[in-house]
Amino acid sequence: MGGLLGFKFAAAGFPVAFLERGERLAALRKRGLTLQGADGRSTNMAVRTATDQPRTIGVHDLVILAVKAHQIAEVAPDIPHLLHSDSAILTIQNGLPWWYFQNHGGEFDGLRLKSLDPEGAIEKSIPAKHIVGCVAYPAATVAEPGVVVHVEGDRFPIGELDGTPSARCLRISEAFQEAGFRSRVLEDIRNEIWLKAWGALTFNPISALTGATMEAICRHPGTRGLAARMMDEARAVAEKLGVKFRHTIERRLEGAEKVGPHKTSMLQDVEAGATLEVEALIGSVVELAELTGTPVPAVEAVYACLGLLDREIQARYGRVELLT
Repeated sequence: MGGLLGFKFAAAGFPVAFLERGERLAALRKRGLTLQGADGRSTNMAVRTATDQPRTIGVHDLVILAVKAHQIAEVAPDIPHLLHSDSAILTIQNGLPWWYFQNHGGEFDGLRLKSLDPEGAIEKSIPAKHIVGCVAYPAATVAEPGVVVHVEGDRFPIGELDGTPSARCLRISEAFQEAGFRSRVLEDIRNEIWLKAWGALTFNPISALTGATMEAICRHPGTRGLAARMMDEARAVAEKLGVKFRHTIERRLEGAEKVGPHKTSMLQDVEAGATLEVEALIGSVVELAELTGTPVPAVEAVYACLGLLDREIQARYGRVELLT
């Protein structure tokens, strides 16, 4: 997603700096960045600034935090070096964000989600005043280092954490539109986050556990029924927090089926042997269920299986010791 956004913003004339490392950084420096569309056509552009040293590139008006949720704690200490007093940090992670209750205004205002920020390291490094929420609807994959495939989608709704229609959100929305995307400024970004998370907490884990595409999950009666039960449980949790869903479960399932034989990001991570976004996508929902006293047996069962799968993957690649 970072490659897609960086390419489009740079193509629209905005000065863009890429923070990368390893093979991807080497590719950007050597060959630039290539964006391939769903039609197979590719466009390459030279990258002016690409580095793995955040402290060397100065401050920026907009910082797009496009790493996976479980990687944020690692990069968070470097974020303040990129900010001036009016900088905005756009968060586009899957699932629920670590800042969920910051500037929330409700019963749990300021509460830290331990599943997402267990030690408070992220909250300490990234002040809430800089954060702008965003939901990334496009699907994009990395074909190889320096080559991003834009599968489909162009929507990036955004919003302030407290719901105010700020001038900076309007500027960010306009920048997205100049880059060829659609971006509305919402009064309650959490409603939109839940709408996408509703699908992510079901289709991603089920696909990771079964190896099935979204289309296959929706067409198989058993997994379609499981997805519906998980969504129903998650909706009960969200509604206790004041969230309103504008779609029905059936409509959400129909929309997912229309995506076709698409592999979810979590299934792609399984196939690549990468760490899975367990806590952001489903562990956080379990934590909120406990907080609100909401029973979520289907969600908890899938969470348990997914956690074991993630541990098995990490053990296979030597990141943790296998349980015996």
